[in-house]
Amino acid sequence: MTSKKPGHWRKNDRLSSVTFWKEKEFFKGKQIDAGVVIIRTCGCSYFNSLGGCSMCGFNLDSRSDTTPEQVLNQFETAANELGDVQLLKVYTSGSFLDEREIPRAVASKILNHCKDRGIRLLFESRPEYVTEENVERVQGAHDNLQVALGLESSNDRILEYSINKGFSVRDYDRAAGLMHERGIPIRTYVLLKPPYLTESEALNDAISTATHAATYSEAISINPVNVQRGTLVERLWRNWSYRPPWLWSVLGLVRSAKELDRHILCDPVGGGRERGSHNCGQCDEAILHGLKAFSTTQDYGKLGSPQCSCNETWRALMDIEELVIGGTCDLQRFFTRRDQRSKMH
Repeated sequence: MTSKKPGHWRKNDRLSSVTFWKEKEFFKGKQIDAGVVIIRTCGCSYFNSLGGCSMCGFNLDSRSDTTPEQVLNQFETAANELGDVQLLKVYTSGSFLDEREIPRAVASKILNHCKDRGIRLLFESRPEYVTEENVERVQGAHDNLQVALGLESSNDRILEYSINKGFSVRDYDRAAGLMHERGIPIRTYVLLKPPYLTESEALNDAISTATHAATYSEAISINPVNVQRGTLVERLWRNWSYRPPWLWSVLGLVRSAKELDRHILCDPVGGGRERGSHNCGQCDEAILHGLKAFSTTQDYGKLGSPQCSCNETWRALMDIEELVIGGTCDLQRFFTRRDQRSKMH
């Protein structure tokens, strides 16, 4: 899922969506207006049954007592306030095709809302809910769709032991293949640096995953891990056992995707901060600005590559980490915290 951005954010209110906003999206060679709505539902079924993914804290915004009427009201209120858009991205904490989150009647009204207004609809789903019946149901109601699948990694061991994803690469391939056959465009999420991987292992895995996803995908969304509340990743991060990916790694991954000839998106959540993908703090803004400009134009010339001494640190770390098990901690964060404590005393 994309980030929760500032603006129309409401605290744990069943009558209001988690947040919504407008942004630009690159589509068919031009920028269009896109609306984003994050709906508060009863929660991700996979999280509620088996604990969810190691890096995902979106279920904290759910409420088990949310009713179908409240879900629909959240959508209608946000959609009305967003106004005219050409693309509407509707996110939940789990899957749009999971009827426990979005009941059929509610999904039908959302689909009809977009169809009546000529709006392209993007929603997310886990592979297990991508069945012939569900695909036929949503495509029959509205055929201008894009479905996002969170593959994250094309390595089954990483999916199981690092991400706890709850499905295999074969499951993704089945779901993606079904939608591809039905002519439904797919947006695949690629995760950069799940826990327990070194920086170089994470980068190589993400490059392989993007290549795998390109077989089925119209668009590939590169998502560097950010440290979200209540997750395993946060526990590791607090114990100095995890560092979010370097922005140099993000930049390298995006550049490597050029040869895939797919729509590539990357807007790192929490970028430039210690909980998000970051470098030394001096060059972060230039890289983040370039990534945003690239994502809305697909012009690789927009990618910034500032001259900064931390690039040498990153390169050295990539080599050093080959000699250890797992990634190194964020030493910059460690020494910053130590200096702050020293000043307090």
